[in-house]
Amino acid sequence: MSGRVDEYDFALPEELIAQRPLPRREDARMMVLERARGTIAHRPFKELGEFVRPGDLLVLNDTRVLPARRFSDDGAIEFLLLEQVDAQAWKCLVKPGRKMRLGATAVLGGVAGRVEEIFEEGERLVRFERAIDPYRGGHVPLPPYLHRAADAEDATRYQTVFAKAPGAVAAPTAGLHFTPEILAKLPHSFVTLHVGTGTFRPVQSATIGGHRMHAERFTITEEAAAAINGAERVLAVGTTSVRVLEAAVRHKGRLIAQEGATDIFIYPPYEFRAVDRLLTNFHLPRSTLLMLVAAFAGREFVLRAYAEAVREHYRFYSYGDCMLIL
Repeated sequence: MSGRVDEYDFALPEELIAQRPLPRREDARMMVLERARGTIAHRPFKELGEFVRPGDLLVLNDTRVLPARRFSDDGAIEFLLLEQVDAQAWKCLVKPGRKMRLGATAVLGGVAGRVEEIFEEGERLVRFERAIDPYRGGHVPLPPYLHRAADAEDATRYQTVFAKAPGAVAAPTAGLHFTPEILAKLPHSFVTLHVGTGTFRPVQSATIGGHRMHAERFTITEEAAAAINGAERVLAVGTTSVRVLEAAVRHKGRLIAQEGATDIFIYPPYEFRAVDRLLTNFHLPRSTLLMLVAAFAGREFVLRAYAEAVREHYRFYSYGDCMLIL
């Protein structure tokens, strides 16, 4: 039985949704959950190292968010560049869709594009008359719950300090708390998962099993696979790192270097084979991310912790505080 989606609902006051990052990344609060004892503690994120033991390895997602939000030259069409298909074609989300039906055209940065295909979920395949530069002329695609346009601060703060591999439209937000100084003191390795819009896609079915995840591209290098296989315990930083590791794990919990795509959907009951500990932000009600965390720590325990986070005025979502699950 996969369970009902409404079992993952909770009440969240609007004012607890963090609209801006803290002045310093490392000043986030960290709720610490100990699964074995069922306890909840409150610590600053900068004390994360006190919970890292010999033999532990942090695994972080080094994807880089593209400035993927663009507008047509006449301002009539909003584009979200999702995936480059070839030198001149992109899979995009467009708004309003009624203006970009099959065969419709729009000009983006002086380059004309034509809709060649419309996919089942509404994305468009847009072929441009020549290659467009995805790094220039765009804006950071902030999550929809921030209710504002991105600005210069978001260009740096909605990006981890270790972001390296461009291709995401959303940040792996548990990694946003790290500074170079904090990371340098902790044993760590990187994997890559290019976070797509599916991370924000609501679960519209009544039962969890009725939802389907979008596939996202990932990479595990030889160096990362060796480090992860050699660790006694893996502390995954963020749900995206969890999805890479659990999708790629092989017999006896070992990984091999690989590139691929995963649409893994983790929800209770699920037996984790690669991840021992988890650092994650606080997630939306009824979301696939909350279900993943519930699979790791238990639904009742997680919802109890979320209720305490509301009472203690933790900051929620992308620019919010975090939770360490031991």
